[in-house]
Amino acid sequence: MTKYHFPLEFVFKIGTLANDFTATDVHGQPIAYVRQKMFKLKEEVVVYNNDSKSEAKYKIKANKWLDFSSVYAFSNFQNEQMGSIARKGLVSLWKARYEIYDANKQQLFAIQEDNGWIKLIDFFIGGIPVLNFFTGYLFNPSYSLKTMDQTPLVRLKKDSSFFGRRFKISKLSEIDEKHEDVIMLGLMMMILLERRRG
Repeated sequence: MTKYHFPLEFVFKIGTLANDFTATDVHGQPIAYVRQKMFKLKEEVVVYNNDSKSEAKYKIKANKWLDFSSVYAFSNFQNEQMGSIARKGLVSLWKARYEIYDANKQQLFAIQEDNGWIKLIDFFIGGIPVLNFFTGYLFNPSYSLKTMDQTPLVRLKKDSSFFGRRFKISKLSEIDEKHEDVIMLGLMMMILLERRRG
């Protein structure tokens, strides 16, 4: 990927079978096109340079069949391991919580949903006919990524949009360049999983 100029935006496509989105920077320049492969027993995501899909740059693969506690490993297309992200089991039923690890399985960061009530309200109102069309404008969860010493680095927030398809990533503190790609890959996988949850 390229140097990240924040804030970034993830915009999901609608009207396609695949779960895919485009990532752009503050200038509207594409930094990635993320496509989740369909009909795989083990989830697999490919990150391309842009929506032309001319160059595949990274892969994200689950370590086991579709499962609540899967670990998703990041690698480049030279098969060099970069790190992974894992959801924290039962904790995530209330507030989504994920942990990001380096290639040596040492934890680097944690991502936590800021307010569990928003997702809960969104879930119940989303089940009501007609009102479910407006939940993307009313209930917008946010997630904070922090270092091990609890320094907040970035916040990912769902923007008000029809179908809840837009997400913005704001930088809160300086990020070590060697960790930028791992952070972005972690956020990309997390939002694919969270968007599917509702």
